[in-house]
Amino acid sequence: MWNAYINAGSTEEVITALSKYGEKARVVAGATDLILEIESGMRKGIEVLVDVTRIPDLQEITLDQDGLIHLGPLVTHNDCATSELIRERALPLAQASWQVGAPQIRNRSTVAGNLITASPANDTIPPLMALGAKVVLKSSDAERIVALENFYSGFRQTVMRPDEMLVDIFFPALNPNNQRGAFIKIALRRTQAISVVDAAIVLDIDADQIGRAQITLGAVTPTIVHAFEAEEFLIGKELSQANMAEAAELALKAAKPIEDVRSSAEYRQEMVKLAVFRLLNDLSQEDVPEHMPLNPIQLSTNSMDNSAKTNGNQKSATVNGEQISLNSGQDKSLLRWLREDALLIGTKEGCAEGECGACTVFLDGEAVMSCLVPAPRAAGAEILTIEGLGSLEELHPVQESFIRHAAVQCGYCTPGFIMSAAMLLDEEPHPNLDQSKEAITGNLCRCTGYYKILDAIQAAAEERS
Repeated sequence: MWNAYINAGSTEEVITALSKYGEKARVVAGATDLILEIESGMRKGIEVLVDVTRIPDLQEITLDQDGLIHLGPLVTHNDCATSELIRERALPLAQASWQVGAPQIRNRSTVAGNLITASPANDTIPPLMALGAKVVLKSSDAERIVALENFYSGFRQTVMRPDEMLVDIFFPALNPNNQRGAFIKIALRRTQAISVVDAAIVLDIDADQIGRAQITLGAVTPTIVHAFEAEEFLIGKELSQANMAEAAELALKAAKPIEDVRSSAEYRQEMVKLAVFRLLNDLSQEDVPEHMPLNPIQLSTNSMDNSAKTNGNQKSATVNGEQISLNSGQDKSLLRWLREDALLIGTKEGCAEGECGACTVFLDGEAVMSCLVPAPRAAGAEILTIEGLGSLEELHPVQESFIRHAAVQCGYCTPGFIMSAAMLLDEEPHPNLDQSKEAITGNLCRCTGYYKILDAIQAAAEERS
């Protein structure tokens, strides 16, 4: 899929590579979008991938002395969903991040990548635009700051040049005394779904009157848009039922929805009204409902800043405790390398699009969809597959429980479910039923109906404790 793969050790090395290769190069962080775009032919002519996941200090979320929150380019959606700072001072971003894909996707997918991919249905763009975010773009000869609302030039298009790297995302932290914000996503299912409509609202409220309103809508035009007429209407008003209903009606003027396989244009229009009204109703409450778990399951045992943990210049990977050479298969996904070169066929390919979870493995202590990870990312990394989880002599408790509770039928999806469940118990030894459900939202089964799978996970947790 690519001719060369560079494991960069610094931003300078990244910028040098981008300057040298131009449009033939792409930066790789999570790669959850990029691999699919390359395989589908959406991104043509890409010959060089520049991996930035080992560069130190790029996965930090910080609050500076000026009250600005900064997100490094390696900050993942799980990082945002679980960050106390983001939940307390940028709730719309936390809510949106938690609804991206599934835990395995959120462990790899970055907020920066979500912005750069530029799909109007991408979840984190509306909240960041409503929060007034800006991005810092760096090249070999300059550094520039672009407001997010000026970052997009069209459908899936940005103003980034081929020689630029996004090195920072920053925005003002919400003032808890007079600012409130929230995000809503309407999709065809609760997880692993692209938005039919999404929206974010940030309000400045003084003495029960709105001093400033930011309303952004996603998946209803080629780019994320502000509902300007609704914003202007709310200024100076209280959040009464009548005013909220009128603002929801006015928001429709900013929406020019299309028809596609997910929705008709008419349905999207109705959902715009519903989304804006629901958000305003939430924001009318002094304690804004979060609509997300207090401690979201990550399927990870890593701390946030795990960049530079592994050496990308190594010529082997540690797979199930053994060193395996990386001399072949480096133009493939990690899934295909494990199956075709490492000859570990327990990890299954179900969709090759990050939708089914059958290919779930552990990469440096995190559950990931191996079909969306470039094989060269394995250099120097520690990988655990279903073959290394237990043994014939001593099965993992989750494996034993799956057998006892008949949680297997055709068995094709089973390795992925077992890997997700095993990581859940490492992260949360005493999960409740909702946490167990959350842990397997990225895994699909066509046979069992999930009840026996959930029974097996809960029983394994009880027996293990």
